[in-house]
Amino acid sequence: MNRRDFSKIVGAAALVRSAKGTEQEWALRYVMSSAMYGNMLLDEVLAEVKKTGSESIDIWRKVHATHREQISKVGDEAFQKLLEKHQTKMSVSTCYPLGPFRQDDEMRWTKKNGGTMTVCGSGGMGPKDPVGKEARKQVKAFFEKLKPHYELAEELGVTMAIENHKNSMLSSPDSIRYFYELNPSKNVGVAFAPHHLHDAIDQIPALLREGGNRHIPFIYFQEHHPSSKKKMSQEDQLKQLPGFGKLDYVPILRALRDIKFSGLVEIFSHPVPRGIPMLGSAVEITKAINTSRAYLDHCLRK
Repeated sequence: MNRRDFSKIVGAAALVRSAKGTEQEWALRYVMSSAMYGNMLLDEVLAEVKKTGSESIDIWRKVHATHREQISKVGDEAFQKLLEKHQTKMSVSTCYPLGPFRQDDEMRWTKKNGGTMTVCGSGGMGPKDPVGKEARKQVKAFFEKLKPHYELAEELGVTMAIENHKNSMLSSPDSIRYFYELNPSKNVGVAFAPHHLHDAIDQIPALLREGGNRHIPFIYFQEHHPSSKKKMSQEDQLKQLPGFGKLDYVPILRALRDIKFSGLVEIFSHPVPRGIPMLGSAVEITKAINTSRAYLDHCLRK
């Protein structure tokens, strides 16, 4: 082997190592939803964050959980001490009852407690689930009405993540694409919910790539299943979670890897009735989340 051939091989090996290193540097950033634990005590729930491989917690309120109310009762200082005790942090406040136009104080509270994001729905702007020109019209009106609130978000350094949700303005692939096109603020994005795109599954990877990190700061890992609306067996309840149901996450994760997704991902399931723990104990819930996480890791290797 001459020096030139040796140099080529060494150079190629270095590129391979570099490529592998770059790939290894990217990873999913998990946030744990307090709603998965329903009305359990906040102290008990915070103890599970690191066990689920999550970097932070998403605090939910009634009717889906009671943790925002628990924090209000004990005070912010006590909450911050609990975060320190469990060596974790809060990143998200999910505040659906407030909607996008009544959460100014919640954004201030989120910032005060170290968070960076709020999540809610888009509210009613006109006929539900708009498509085509009607979708564009409603999205445009939404941003006009949201202006003073996203300006506050920009001032605070907080992101307003708006979920694409059935029976709302931000729902169809059309409305999501118009949201990307018309979004005037770097502090507003889509809380991307594949389970609300169950009738457009084939479009999910493209929508993720089109939105990218600019427009998608948060994604739910939840599958559409009747158990989110109807009381069913534990086996059926689990089918909302990655790896337990039928949704193929490989193309979804491939899209996220392609855009080097830097936002937060949340393994999620709705219990029936709302507000109860997803399963019978914190240990069981954490085990289910970790089973889903192992499945997602397996998908990433494909």
